[in-house]
Amino acid sequence: MGDSVAVEEPPQPEPRNGPDQILPATCIKTSEAHEPVQLQMTEEGPASEKPISVHTLLKEVATKHSKHPALAIKRDGAWKFWTYEQYLNDARTVGKAFIRLGLERFHGVCIMGFNAPEWLISNFGAIFAGGLTAGVYTTNSPEACRHIAENCKAQIILVEDTACLNKFLAVKRFLPEVKAIVQWSGDPGAPGVLSWAELIAIGLTEKDDQLEERLSLQAVNQCCTLIYTSGTTGPPKGVMCSQDHLTWCGRQYQTNLQRTVAAEVGVTYLPLSHLAAQMLDVYLSVTIAATIYFAQPDALKGSLGKTLQEVQPTAFLGVPRVWEKIYEKMQEAGSQVGGLKKSVATWAKYHGLNYYNALLDGRSLSLYESMCHAIAKKAILNKVRAAIGFNRADYFVTGAAPISKEILNYFMSIDIPICEGYGMSESLSMGSICYIKPGLYKAGTVGKPMSQITLQLKSHPCCRPGEGEIAFKGRNVCMGYLRMREKTNETIDDEGWLYSGDIGSFDEDGFLHITGRIKELIITAGGENIPPTIIEDHIKREIPFLSSAMLIGDKRKYLSILLTLKAEVNLENGEPLQELTESCQAMLKEIGSNVKTVSEAVAEVTDNPKGPLSSAIQQGIDRYNKEYAISNAQKVQKWTILPKDFSQFNGELNNTLKLVRNQVLEIYKDAIDAMYDSNDTIKAKSNL
Repeated sequence: MGDSVAVEEPPQPEPRNGPDQILPATCIKTSEAHEPVQLQMTEEGPASEKPISVHTLLKEVATKHSKHPALAIKRDGAWKFWTYEQYLNDARTVGKAFIRLGLERFHGVCIMGFNAPEWLISNFGAIFAGGLTAGVYTTNSPEACRHIAENCKAQIILVEDTACLNKFLAVKRFLPEVKAIVQWSGDPGAPGVLSWAELIAIGLTEKDDQLEERLSLQAVNQCCTLIYTSGTTGPPKGVMCSQDHLTWCGRQYQTNLQRTVAAEVGVTYLPLSHLAAQMLDVYLSVTIAATIYFAQPDALKGSLGKTLQEVQPTAFLGVPRVWEKIYEKMQEAGSQVGGLKKSVATWAKYHGLNYYNALLDGRSLSLYESMCHAIAKKAILNKVRAAIGFNRADYFVTGAAPISKEILNYFMSIDIPICEGYGMSESLSMGSICYIKPGLYKAGTVGKPMSQITLQLKSHPCCRPGEGEIAFKGRNVCMGYLRMREKTNETIDDEGWLYSGDIGSFDEDGFLHITGRIKELIITAGGENIPPTIIEDHIKREIPFLSSAMLIGDKRKYLSILLTLKAEVNLENGEPLQELTESCQAMLKEIGSNVKTVSEAVAEVTDNPKGPLSSAIQQGIDRYNKEYAISNAQKVQKWTILPKDFSQFNGELNNTLKLVRNQVLEIYKDAIDAMYDSNDTIKAKSNL
């Protein structure tokens, strides 16, 4: 018999049952955008819900609520609205334009700019066309823009303005796959760049055939969106989200937050490149047919308050830094009030906090307490809420970083109870949450695990008894990191467990406490693992005129800490200024220091180490050491005041206002070394 000849099977045609189809898959994770994954569905409960695509989600809402306002932005002094019908139509038009411009399936569409209707419409258009939406932070460097565009093989770039455009133009020679760049605000800043009007015109001339063809090939268990990590511990990683992730988690958000369909109003201002903002402002909002108002680009530099007062949202998400800034403004305003008004305000806040303490403890108020609370609410607290812009808001949430009990209690006292939650991009921001209900809220915790997922503590050598690395499992766990197989396998195991890198513990009531982050742990010369954020928060609470604190001590014989004072900020660019805030100056005056600027404070501490400012700081640190440090290794021995506050402007804070520790270590290396002798650092072992 002759030798047999292997016959290569012809490629099988792709199923065209999309966009709601589930493609066969053999694995629950991947690092390739086109590869489908197994959905972690169950036979009953929330995880058994039928998957739907992003297109179906928006189409169904646009059909049921066609004339309901979806998006609103103030331009030329007036609010411009999109109905849900217009939202869907514009997204389809943009999708058709992207296909005409050469967008291929599973290639990136980078979007860089402050939150705007064009951002959201482009997001949906890219997904409809089979592309991968990839948000890019406006603060990213040209090199970071290049990394993201290369990683997702971007073919379309959308930018808000010339400043964003120039970052991509600076690296465009390294991006041969880019086929079109669109600028949605102002006149295009370079030849060949399309305007938004030109993009829409291209889409309007195209028939629906090719778009429908792209939709027919889609599956809910394939990637459609990339959320890039902040890159504080290496190059940004592209967190891969499937269509099912976005639509299923949007429905779970509705359940968890108890939002009403076609009745909610929100303000979007946090970067849409971040998963939490995208889930709330895009997918939850579409799920419940909410109306989303866009804040101005300088929202975090001062204009957010004006937008809140005008829009009066029904719910509000703020990262801790935003709540802290509102708190500081309220404190400054309160310091201007004296006499009877101050006494009345203090009385009202006491009864505001007492009401919530009773509610959460499950006890009834006495008749006297009820009357006092009713009077306080009508006469004082309702006016305070209205002044902030929260007159009709009934849900407030914080996340992304720790927030102090002092801040939580303050807002609760003025009838703004904030729910703390915990999650990560890789878990679609789902994890645990507090509710303002008996047995479901405890200040200083991130609540109890959400019922739709599984959350466990896994053993880790860095953890102390009772602690573990927080791990998630469920339909919310991301697909993996794009083109990073090793990182994907490090983060998600073969059983589908997502390892967060965060250390946590459960208390006797089942509330989750975040006690540290493995990558941020300080390992002293004596080998003790120390979570810095807990110590930093304690010290800031003991010394209220501090703005930020960063613990130092990795491979050192003892702990030291960098401190910054509360200072004013340039509202145009976010640069920290030298002038101390009014509340900071008032607090310093109370301890006997008359400094008005950061430089004056630094000089006073340097020239008079036993003066009032130095003494107040040292006394606060001594109180921490005595009352909270659980070992000698966790006591802070030395401190220094930095010449300016941490900021995004100078690179010490990332796009979600978290501390970029490596950057601080580099910027203030000399100040850190000055707190240690040359023998206090463990010399790294040579690998030579």
